[in-house]
Amino acid sequence: MISLSSAVRRNLLTMQGTSDMMAQTQTRLATGKRVNSALDNPTNFFTASALNSRSSDLMRLQDSVGNAVQTIEAADNGIKAITKLVESAQGTARQALQAAKGDITTAGVKGSISGTATTNTIADGETLVFTVDGGANQTVTFGAGTHGSLADVATHINSNTTGIVASTDSNGYLKIESENTGEDISIANGTANATDVAMTAGNSSNEVTEVRADSATRQTLETEYNALLTQIDQLTADTSFNGNNFLDGDDLKVIFNESGSSSLTIKGVDTSSSGLGLTANASQDFQDNAKIEAVLGKLDAATTTLRSNASTFGSNLSTVQTRKDFTKNMINTLETGAANLTLADINKEGANMLALQTRQQLSTTALSMASQADQAVLRLF
Repeated sequence: MISLSSAVRRNLLTMQGTSDMMAQTQTRLATGKRVNSALDNPTNFFTASALNSRSSDLMRLQDSVGNAVQTIEAADNGIKAITKLVESAQGTARQALQAAKGDITTAGVKGSISGTATTNTIADGETLVFTVDGGANQTVTFGAGTHGSLADVATHINSNTTGIVASTDSNGYLKIESENTGEDISIANGTANATDVAMTAGNSSNEVTEVRADSATRQTLETEYNALLTQIDQLTADTSFNGNNFLDGDDLKVIFNESGSSSLTIKGVDTSSSGLGLTANASQDFQDNAKIEAVLGKLDAATTTLRSNASTFGSNLSTVQTRKDFTKNMINTLETGAANLTLADINKEGANMLALQTRQQLSTTALSMASQADQAVLRLF
């Protein structure tokens, strides 16, 4: 074992300490951190690790939230496009309503008398007396088996009159019409009172019967309308993002925090033509103004539904976007907090390195001076 003088030993220990500090400072300068392991500062190291772990979890959720934003935007784009198609359908229906009808092929007025009962009280030997267009009375006598029901009554009347058409309507009531347009019809009291078939004696009313040829313009517009409904269905099916389609009834749960306790479930809707209450028209529907008016009413309701859906998705988009921004800021806060606990002050560490280098040089000089005393002994020999 070699013995060193106390001066040399002190200088060696000082140099070792300086070298250790230089090594530590070099590590901090190389990594940019003042806490690189639990040995440097256990509290700061583990606290920063926890903050960074939560930040990483939120970053993964941020991608999911971003997809939700895009899915909502896809739905919003789809609703806007479908709304335009519905507006086009409204324009088509209005054009049809304003288009001229087909030429009249048959028109006129027929006399018509309707009952209000589904049974009769005609008795064997009673009669009903009819007059067509002011002509001679036509008497119908009822015998056994000729009036078991109003349908039987109608059959017996048709067999015993001319210029008269008797039938039962969809409600089972007896209806008597003149056979030709432009003719009135009346019923008179006979042996049997007209009230036996729930008709008023002497009653004569007219109804207009009008038959028109189909309008080619309206038929074309009806075809265009049905084609627009097909486009609405196709557009609904195409409004999908990442496998989710809010306009085709899909729901999506968006999770905002790492524990899953904070979330939002976005409900899907059905914006297909059937989901909006729209149906393709049967042939010749657009020839009837009343049916076109009914179609316009459904289109108005569909527009209201689409606007309501757009408002709901807009609210959901605002919520999800707000949470996305919040999460982004939270990630930044967590990372900043972790950095504050572990990052080194580069300017400070650079100054420390310069000071340590100077100290090392001074220590080397001091060690050399301490060694000179030992060297003086050599001169004695």
